Amino acid sequence: MDAYLRRTAMWYGGVGLLTASVFRNVVLPRRDLGLVVAEIETMGVQSLGVALIAAIFTGMVFALQSAVNMARFGAESYVGPVVAFAIFRELGPVLTAILVGGKVASGITAELGSMKVTEQIDALRSLGVNYVRRLIVPRLLAALVVFPLLTSLADLVGILGGMAIMFFERGADMWAYWNTTTYWVVPKDFLTGIGKSVFFGAIVTLIGCYNGLSTEGGTEGLGRATTATVVHVTMGVIISDFFLTKLFLMLFY
Repeated sequence: MDAYLRRTAMWYGGVGLLTASVFRNVVLPRRDLGLVVAEIETMGVQSLGVALIAAIFTGMVFALQSAVNMARFGAESYVGPVVAFAIFRELGPVLTAILVGGKVASGITAELGSMKVTEQIDALRSLGVNYVRRLIVPRLLAALVVFPLLTSLADLVGILGGMAIMFFERGADMWAYWNTTTYWVVPKDFLTGIGKSVFFGAIVTLIGCYNGLSTEGGTEGLGRATTATVVHVTMGVIISDFFLTKLFLMLFY
């Protein structure tokens, strides 16, 4: 038990120290901006399909379940706002962060971990290269752009999926659905989820980078680190979502 608590404290402390180091080096020279663009393509474009497929089916399932149950109380006309609130505030940012974040963070861990076990990180240090600015900061800046954009697209696709299922399955009028939704949903509901996605992007990237840089034990240790990253990202997103929800409710509601 003591060993587990010690490892946990060391992990959180290591992530905190890495975060502080990243913020000290967050300003990149102009020549390194191409690294950010390359990471945006790797994180965003290659993860677009995963995020949108998950979003549209989530919207359809949530709309179908809500319609069946709300029809008991004669409130089926309010399915649109309920679906929009759920997707904008929670389902959009959280599912995008878990699915895309797990993919992105495990890839970062595998890449940086392979560099660590083959001593490429040590070689960069010996050459005087700031490996934090070179390897981590571009990934963090890219994540701060990619995650809000993916979440915005996922929100839109999820809403359209809910609208489609209500039209084809329940025979709802699409204009009435849309008008009811836009009447009750306000911009701060959308911006709350986007704000969460910014924090989720930072959390996902920092966890992936730290687990990669702390990899030990060769290829076997690399496999363990990659697996642990998926678990850490999932738990980090879920736990931080609670505190971010409390924060945004106090600030905006």
